[in-house]
Amino acid sequence: MDIKLDPSRDDLPLMANTSHILVKHYVLDLDVDFESQIIKGTIVLFFESGNRFKKQSGSTKETCRSESNEACRFRTPEPCHSPVTDTTTFSSKTRYNDFTICGKGEKDTSGKDGNHDNQEQASGISSSKYCCDTGNHGSEDFLLVLDCCDLSVLTVEEVDVAAVPGIEKFTRSPKLTAVSEELRNQIVCELVTLPANRWREQLDYYARCSQAPGCGELLFDTDTWSLQIRKTGAQTATAFPHAIRIRYSTKPQGRSVTWTSDQSGRPCVYTMGSPINNRALFPCQEPPVAMSTWQATVRAAASFVVLMSGENSAKPTQLREGCSSWHYYVTMPMPASTFTIAVGSWTEMKPETCSSKDLAAERSLSPSEADFRYVGICGHVEYPCRFQNPSATTQEIIPHRVFAPVCLKGACQETLLPLVPACLSAAHCVLGTHPFSRLDILIVPGNFPSLGMASPHIIFLSQSVLTGTSHLCGTRLCHEIAHAWFGLAIGARDWTEEWLSEGFATHLEDVFWAEAQQLAPYEAQEQQELKACLRWCRLQDEVRNSSEEMQVLRPNKEKTGHVSDSGSSVIKHGLNPEKVFMQVHYLKGYFLLRFLAQRLGDDTYFAFLRKFVHTFHGQLILSQDFLQMLLENIPEEKRLELSVENIFRDWLESSGIPQVEKWIRMNRRPRKRKRRETEEVFEKVRHRWCELIVKHKYTKAYKDVERFLQEDQAMGIYLYGELMVSEDAWQQQVARRCFELTKEQMDRSSAQVVAEMLF
Repeated sequence: MDIKLDPSRDDLPLMANTSHILVKHYVLDLDVDFESQIIKGTIVLFFESGNRFKKQSGSTKETCRSESNEACRFRTPEPCHSPVTDTTTFSSKTRYNDFTICGKGEKDTSGKDGNHDNQEQASGISSSKYCCDTGNHGSEDFLLVLDCCDLSVLTVEEVDVAAVPGIEKFTRSPKLTAVSEELRNQIVCELVTLPANRWREQLDYYARCSQAPGCGELLFDTDTWSLQIRKTGAQTATAFPHAIRIRYSTKPQGRSVTWTSDQSGRPCVYTMGSPINNRALFPCQEPPVAMSTWQATVRAAASFVVLMSGENSAKPTQLREGCSSWHYYVTMPMPASTFTIAVGSWTEMKPETCSSKDLAAERSLSPSEADFRYVGICGHVEYPCRFQNPSATTQEIIPHRVFAPVCLKGACQETLLPLVPACLSAAHCVLGTHPFSRLDILIVPGNFPSLGMASPHIIFLSQSVLTGTSHLCGTRLCHEIAHAWFGLAIGARDWTEEWLSEGFATHLEDVFWAEAQQLAPYEAQEQQELKACLRWCRLQDEVRNSSEEMQVLRPNKEKTGHVSDSGSSVIKHGLNPEKVFMQVHYLKGYFLLRFLAQRLGDDTYFAFLRKFVHTFHGQLILSQDFLQMLLENIPEEKRLELSVENIFRDWLESSGIPQVEKWIRMNRRPRKRKRRETEEVFEKVRHRWCELIVKHKYTKAYKDVERFLQEDQAMGIYLYGELMVSEDAWQQQVARRCFELTKEQMDRSSAQVVAEMLF
């Protein structure tokens, strides 16, 4: 392994050797046990080998073209097909073995019988363990490296996919006689490259193969950040088994999921956007280039609801008394870091009335609409793509559900539910086709460290957005909806370029929200300029109070997107707890996009953005992919001094705020208008009220501050700073008392940052 980690630094290692072998599909089969606070079961990984991501320079467009050609080397690609959601797939007619485990699972054998735990130590990877490259070792066996942390790995075995009935269709022989490693790998290679119009058959055979017997245990070992697997005698990635099964369990203290209680006091567990992503939930390939599909069966007590990143609106299957099973799947390849799960006693919130217009707009696509004509050619690897389905392209409001603890029913019905159709319709009006076929929205527990988080087919929202008027909720909902395009359907090839996700979502939230409110053009402009002024002040404050190194949007500069020969890399400052709360990627990225939109004019800019989305959806990009395509669409007379190099220099590769022409007219006085729009849009919420309490030492209302710090952790971390900066002993006592009450429920990064403020 060619990564040397310095334990004193805050960089996040991505260990997987994706240049040699790639996971194409995951099949998870898991039990959730709230009593022991572990998730245990198996994960089956289906691989494709080949040096497909060696290219380290040039645009993503070129990389993706070569990737697509390589992916389809077994057969000529066929046109993309969109799946028609079928909630019965793998639910009532499951092809899995009968499950007899629920909740408890098998006896935990941690620390016994060959179990390997990831060591919980701060030290880096020992270079002696990686004395040879993880590719072809000559006399050495090939080493598969997966990202893995805080997991107990019990066994790893090869899967005998050749034992699945009917699997001979994926071989060149009508009848299976002598079964070899080469034949098994050939079966997997054919399976992972099936054309998109056979996606149902592909999922079916993935499920069947995942239940096939093992045909030999594999050697494995773990360290702080990885799981390493070998097969004796397999000296290349091509010879390594292309389907393996890992039996494992999570740990209660694992950093990918949080075990807590919801607002009604009931137990729940969910992925909360940990800096280490999902490697403490399942062994995986974390680098973004490892785009894969997945399907998962999750069992829990019948009183729990399982929500997950999945194309189907799953319904529970009763296994036996007191135990239910849920199944989800995705057919669009995405990084494993986008996988999300939430298990709890959630209640689906339904509006008291639903207009016929909304019902018509959000209807699911019927089976007859699977026969569609093709519109253009997509640049991504083949999958069932909604951009190729005319019925999907005109679907303004995708099917959606809202879940929350029952105690928040009133707030959801009053504030959130009426906004969802309007915000989805507004997003479609601005950007066009929704990349995902449906959406779940969950109000997560109070310890959630931010206002929202978007994942494929599911959005988490903080309970804080339900307070006050609809504007906080509406703008945040629009921000997370925007991530469906920027952050998910179009992802950053290098995670240090966060602005490609957060800058776009921040810029688009204003545009979506103005459209959802149906504001007149001058009203939308004034609302957006006022928000720009507020963001400008916030950005100035952050620049003054953060290190210059943390203010750079493209910290790797000309090495952005580069990885080692094995495919492993390091994310600069990926483990810095303060980075989670910094806004520079949101705000500086937002102002860059606002600047560019003003240079082109809104009509030209958003017409370009729709073109960009159609060109790059389903792909990973770097900053230059966006900027080069944008500049190609700017008329010469408007381009002036703009160039990719200048934008890199002024905006992306320097700290501070660019010294460019003023794009905010700070002293402009708003025109008089008939509506109390500004007062409504920017009405003070509880956070501002608490800031005033602290500022003026209004002791009679300190209880409001304490309540806010305990119930609104998504926004409360900044308030701890205000309490400590005041140097008032009473206020500091309030801060320390609240922290003692909530620190066990806080996520690790939040607790670390607050502790540094207080002690």
